Amino acid sequence: MGLDKKNEDYLLMYDSVKALLEGEQDWIANLANISALLYLYLENVNWVGFYLLKESELVLGPFQGKPACIRIEVGSGVCGTAVKEKKAIIVDDVDQFKGHIACDTDSKSEIVIPLVKNGEIIGVLDIDSPLLNNFNEVDKIYLEKMVRYLIETSNI
Repeated sequence: MGLDKKNEDYLLMYDSVKALLEGEQDWIANLANISALLYLYLENVNWVGFYLLKESELVLGPFQGKPACIRIEVGSGVCGTAVKEKKAIIVDDVDQFKGHIACDTDSKSEIVIPLVKNGEIIGVLDIDSPLLNNFNEVDKIYLEKMVRYLIETSNI
Protein backbone atom coordinates (compact mmCIF):
# COMPACT_ATOMS: atom_id res chain seq x y z
CA MET A 1 0.00 0.00 0.00
CA GLY A 2 1.36 3.41 -0.94
CA LEU A 3 1.89 6.01 1.76
CA ASP A 4 -0.72 8.36 0.27
CA LYS A 5 -3.33 5.58 0.38
CA LYS A 6 -2.33 4.62 3.91
CA ASN A 7 -2.61 8.27 5.06
CA GLU A 8 -6.04 8.57 3.41
CA ASP A 9 -7.22 5.36 5.05
CA TYR A 10 -6.06 6.54 8.47
CA LEU A 11 -7.73 9.93 8.04
CA LEU A 12 -11.01 8.13 7.32
CA MET A 13 -10.46 5.82 10.31
CA TYR A 14 -9.74 8.80 12.56
CA ASP A 15 -13.00 10.44 11.47
CA SER A 16 -14.77 7.15 12.20
CA VAL A 17 -13.17 7.01 15.66
CA LYS A 18 -14.38 10.53 16.43
CA ALA A 19 -17.92 9.70 15.23
CA LEU A 20 -17.98 6.44 17.17
CA LEU A 21 -16.88 8.07 20.43
CA GLU A 22 -19.06 11.16 20.11
CA GLY A 23 -21.16 11.54 23.24
CA GLU A 24 -19.92 8.29 24.81
CA GLN A 25 -17.54 8.43 27.76
CA ASP A 26 -17.60 4.83 29.01
CA TRP A 27 -14.00 3.61 28.93
CA ILE A 28 -14.67 -0.11 28.34
CA ALA A 29 -17.35 0.53 25.72
CA ASN A 30 -15.01 2.88 23.87
CA LEU A 31 -12.12 0.40 24.03
CA ALA A 32 -14.39 -2.33 22.65
CA ASN A 33 -15.63 -0.20 19.76
CA ILE A 34 -12.16 1.06 18.83
CA SER A 35 -10.73 -2.47 18.79
CA ALA A 36 -13.61 -3.58 16.56
CA LEU A 37 -13.22 -0.60 14.22
CA LEU A 38 -9.45 -1.06 13.83
CA TYR A 39 -9.83 -4.82 13.33
CA LEU A 40 -12.39 -4.19 10.61
CA TYR A 41 -10.51 -1.45 8.74
CA LEU A 42 -6.79 -2.17 9.13
CA GLU A 43 -5.33 -4.36 6.41
CA ASN A 44 -3.58 -7.63 7.20
CA VAL A 45 -4.21 -7.79 10.93
CA ASN A 46 -5.19 -10.85 12.94
CA TRP A 47 -5.50 -9.33 16.43
CA VAL A 48 -6.36 -5.87 17.75
CA GLY A 49 -6.90 -5.17 21.40
CA PHE A 50 -6.09 -3.44 24.62
CA TYR A 51 -4.20 -4.47 27.72
CA LEU A 52 -4.84 -2.37 30.83
CA LEU A 53 -2.18 -1.78 33.47
CA LYS A 54 -3.20 -3.06 36.90
CA GLU A 55 -0.43 -2.75 39.49
CA SER A 56 2.64 -4.39 37.91
CA GLU A 57 1.00 -6.27 35.05
CA LEU A 58 -1.03 -5.77 31.93
CA VAL A 59 -4.45 -7.43 31.97
CA LEU A 60 -6.38 -8.30 28.82
CA GLY A 61 -9.09 -5.82 27.90
CA PRO A 62 -11.46 -5.55 24.95
CA PHE A 63 -10.09 -7.12 21.75
CA GLN A 64 -10.87 -8.67 18.37
CA GLY A 65 -9.23 -11.90 17.23
CA LYS A 66 -8.30 -15.26 18.72
CA PRO A 67 -8.27 -15.75 22.50
CA ALA A 68 -5.16 -14.08 23.96
CA CYS A 69 -2.77 -14.12 26.86
CA ILE A 70 -4.62 -12.74 29.88
CA ARG A 71 -1.75 -11.29 31.91
CA ILE A 72 1.61 -9.87 30.83
CA GLU A 73 4.24 -8.64 33.26
CA VAL A 74 5.67 -5.18 32.71
CA GLY A 75 8.96 -5.70 30.88
CA SER A 76 7.84 -8.98 29.24
CA GLY A 77 7.04 -9.39 25.57
CA VAL A 78 6.41 -6.50 23.22
CA CYS A 79 3.52 -5.08 25.27
CA GLY A 80 5.39 -5.21 28.58
CA THR A 81 8.50 -3.74 26.96
CA ALA A 82 6.47 -0.82 25.56
CA VAL A 83 5.26 -0.05 29.09
CA LYS A 84 8.73 -0.40 30.63
CA GLU A 85 10.33 1.80 27.95
CA LYS A 86 7.33 4.19 27.87
CA LYS A 87 7.22 4.28 24.08
CA ALA A 88 5.56 2.76 21.03
CA ILE A 89 7.26 -0.28 19.57
CA ILE A 90 7.11 -1.59 16.01
CA VAL A 91 8.36 -5.15 15.53
CA ASP A 92 8.92 -6.20 11.91
CA ASP A 93 9.49 -9.87 12.79
CA VAL A 94 8.27 -11.07 16.19
CA ASP A 95 10.54 -14.14 16.01
CA GLN A 96 13.50 -11.75 16.21
CA PHE A 97 12.17 -9.93 19.31
CA LYS A 98 13.90 -11.30 22.41
CA GLY A 99 11.25 -12.41 24.88
CA HIS A 100 8.32 -12.27 22.46
CA ILE A 101 5.21 -13.91 23.92
CA ALA A 102 3.57 -16.00 21.21
CA CYS A 103 -0.14 -15.87 22.07
CA ASP A 104 -0.91 -16.59 18.39
CA THR A 105 1.73 -18.36 16.32
CA ASP A 106 0.20 -16.85 13.16
CA SER A 107 1.40 -13.38 14.20
CA LYS A 108 4.57 -12.25 12.41
CA SER A 109 4.73 -8.50 13.08
CA GLU A 110 3.34 -6.25 15.79
CA ILE A 111 2.83 -2.66 16.88
CA VAL A 112 2.19 -1.59 20.46
CA ILE A 113 1.05 1.92 21.40
CA PRO A 114 1.09 2.97 25.08
CA LEU A 115 -2.05 4.56 26.52
CA VAL A 116 -0.91 7.63 28.47
CA LYS A 117 -3.08 9.71 30.81
CA ASN A 118 -1.59 12.57 32.83
CA GLY A 119 1.91 11.35 32.00
CA GLU A 120 1.25 7.82 33.32
CA ILE A 121 0.87 4.67 31.23
CA ILE A 122 -2.50 3.04 31.88
CA GLY A 123 -2.33 0.32 29.23
CA VAL A 124 -1.46 -0.42 25.62
CA LEU A 125 -3.05 -0.89 22.22
CA ASP A 126 -1.63 -4.07 20.68
CA ILE A 127 -2.02 -4.96 16.99
CA ASP A 128 -0.67 -8.12 15.36
CA SER A 129 -0.30 -9.06 11.71
CA PRO A 130 0.24 -12.42 9.98
CA LEU A 131 2.65 -10.63 7.62
CA LEU A 132 6.23 -9.57 8.28
CA ASN A 133 6.93 -5.80 8.20
CA ASN A 134 3.25 -4.83 8.22
CA PHE A 135 3.62 -1.68 10.36
CA ASN A 136 5.59 1.53 9.93
CA GLU A 137 5.88 5.10 11.21
CA VAL A 138 2.61 6.12 9.50
CA ASP A 139 0.75 3.48 11.54
CA LYS A 140 2.46 4.69 14.71
CA ILE A 141 1.58 8.35 14.14
CA TYR A 142 -2.10 7.76 13.43
CA LEU A 143 -2.61 5.09 16.09
CA GLU A 144 -1.03 7.39 18.70
CA LYS A 145 -3.39 10.15 17.57
CA MET A 146 -6.42 7.85 17.87
CA VAL A 147 -5.36 6.64 21.31
CA ARG A 148 -4.88 10.23 22.54
CA TYR A 149 -8.39 11.10 21.34
CA LEU A 150 -9.81 7.97 23.00
CA ILE A 151 -8.23 8.87 26.32
CA GLU A 152 -9.27 12.54 26.12
CA THR A 153 -12.93 11.67 25.46
CA SER A 154 -13.35 8.72 27.83
CA ASN A 155 -14.14 8.72 31.53
CA ILE A 156 -11.24 6.76 32.99
